[in-house]
Amino acid sequence: MNKNDSLVQAADKALKDYMGLSPDETLMVLTDTNMQTIGRALYNSSLGYCRESIYVEMKPREINGQEPPEQIAEMMKSVDVVIAPTYRSLTHTNARREASKLGVRIGTMPGITEEAMVRCLSAKASKIIETTEKLSAKMQNISIIRVVTKKGTDVTMSVKGRDAIESTGVLRNIGESGNIPSGEVYLAPLERKTNGIVVFDGSFASLGLLDEPITIEFVDGYAEKITGGAQAEKLLATLKKVGRDAFAVGEFGIGTNYKAKLTGNILEDEKVLGTIHIALGNNLSMGGKISIGIHLDGLVTNPIVYFDNELIMHNGKLLLD
Repeated sequence: MNKNDSLVQAADKALKDYMGLSPDETLMVLTDTNMQTIGRALYNSSLGYCRESIYVEMKPREINGQEPPEQIAEMMKSVDVVIAPTYRSLTHTNARREASKLGVRIGTMPGITEEAMVRCLSAKASKIIETTEKLSAKMQNISIIRVVTKKGTDVTMSVKGRDAIESTGVLRNIGESGNIPSGEVYLAPLERKTNGIVVFDGSFASLGLLDEPITIEFVDGYAEKITGGAQAEKLLATLKKVGRDAFAVGEFGIGTNYKAKLTGNILEDEKVLGTIHIALGNNLSMGGKISIGIHLDGLVTNPIVYFDNELIMHNGKLLLD
């Protein structure tokens, strides 16, 4: 099978198996000039599966969470389904949230590559769903999450009253939204209730794979000190441009996709089984209170994770049975 055939098969699977696109629905494929190949593959595949398909291409956004043009945001509200392979993430935008409120089903694919799309969508959805559901059940109704690593991470997050959210990539019901491909469980830690040190050693959104670890010291829910070389300096500069709440802890998540690999593409990286991620910035979409136009995830490998006093992960191995 050649590369083009593999991409076509992955596009078909994304639309049929994950989005559940039906013949009576209208679809918008929303992409940008950096993601034309994948956008076109999804559009071409969609023509045989739905009543009407619309292809919309925009200029790439500069950062994750930046809003699309107003005209496109309005168009998103007028269809049944949106699938969005874009250079930067639209997941944490008002455009996505407002369309979801109206019942639009939305699959976001920020930074997706052809290789990641083919690899991750080859996973058995049932296996990802099983792992995700088991982990989600453990993450519900807990008060404290603690993460420790041999590289120096030791952070505590208060999460009491915050619901864990399952993201399997299967989006077949009215108003559902999430990443495709996916495989994670995540929540919004309580604002101003995260303290400790996190050594990010995998990748970071907008930076890719890390040349050296980025160490962040969190005090009362905010990143107060960021160190770790040139990439850390770039991250700090990006956050400063946006504002104080860009430094706020917005998300904690655990990957559940056994096919995902650490590649530098955060869409795939944060789904890698045996890793955790902590994001800075916007978390309105997950029940938090941080409203700002940025959301950046950082990855930690081989963590030890406690939910309250229960050991959930040991050096990257989930303990669910």
